[in-house]
Amino acid sequence: MEIRSRRDEDSMKQKFFLIRNILNTIFIIGAIVGVLLYFFYSNTIGTYVILGAMIFKMAECCFRFLGK
Repeated sequence: MEIRSRRDEDSMKQKFFLIRNILNTIFIIGAIVGVLLYFFYSNTIGTYVILGAMIFKMAECCFRFLGK
């Protein structure tokens, strides 16, 4: 049986928090670029970029549930 200290749990939460922030930043940038592409260049390419950004958001949600 493994005993975890409070510090180990806090460091794990910090790692998840950092990863989640990075994934959220990528999502926000991707969504903004996708919307700009959608309105000013091509609807199809903009849609693909937004869908690609959503993959990062889904990954962030998975990390949110794992971190609890």
